[in-house]
Amino acid sequence: MDLGWLDVLLLRAGYNSAVVVLGAALLGGAAGTIGAFVLLRKRILISDAISHATLPGVALAFLLCLAWTGEGRRLEWLLVGAGVSGALGVLLVQGIKDHTRLPEDSAIATVLSLFFGLGVVLLSYIQALPVGGQAGMGSFLLGAAATLNRDEAELIGFAALAVVGLALLLAKEFGLLCFDAGYAASRGWPVKRLDLLLLALLLTVVCIGLKTVGLILVVALVTMPPVAARFWTHRLGWMVALSGAIGALAAWVGAAASSVLPRLPTGGVIVLAAASLLIVSLILGPARGLPARLRRRALPCPAPKIS
Repeated sequence: MDLGWLDVLLLRAGYNSAVVVLGAALLGGAAGTIGAFVLLRKRILISDAISHATLPGVALAFLLCLAWTGEGRRLEWLLVGAGVSGALGVLLVQGIKDHTRLPEDSAIATVLSLFFGLGVVLLSYIQALPVGGQAGMGSFLLGAAATLNRDEAELIGFAALAVVGLALLLAKEFGLLCFDAGYAASRGWPVKRLDLLLLALLLTVVCIGLKTVGLILVVALVTMPPVAARFWTHRLGWMVALSGAIGALAAWVGAAASSVLPRLPTGGVIVLAAASLLIVSLILGPARGLPARLRRRALPCPAPKIS
């Protein structure tokens, strides 16, 4: 690792670089935190539908912002458009699941293909417009943390902190929802509202991760950290904390690599960093990793009972 890498990782490469790396790390922490609950709730596939459903919203928001202000690439407009489109995708998945005989995975595949295809068509139309700013729209597919400015990084960071704060505030409710939703409903807890709130926090993470990780790979940042954390512990609190830490570390390293080598796709590097941490957890994790499997195999088998 050369001095440039060390400078970026240790936040000594300048203010703008430090803001970008910190913003990405906060995003990774938020993705890992909320991803732990989504994984335990067995709703990981819905994050894939949400991420792909945001593309037409981003494209339409660009066109509306261009017509209204003359400048299409304003992150706050694009995130709002992504949020609206992603929410419509979630509602459509739920509607197909509730009012047809199709299972949830088929509904997710249908909505994912429909929205992503529409987004690609709109994105192709935007690329052909004789205006400035449309060239960077491709960064929403694979991410480009190095192109973030200070305001964009701060917006992502503050939104990520809000997601983490709400997730921790509702950790008890989300935990019961994930492990025993039927018992929670019998105790009078608003299970449907908690489920919608969990999906809303997931949608927020997906939207703010578009510019950093990209909509294609943001689902990996939600999935890999909690899976890696699951190898280390059986306790929910520790799992949520470890998942957030792993996500933050992966995003930190990926954003630093993108700053030093801007030609590398940010999302791909962050996912590779998360995958590396997942492999380490698989090998060393004491709860569900290889050590636990070796211990179980080493234990003597109980003697058969004689009837």
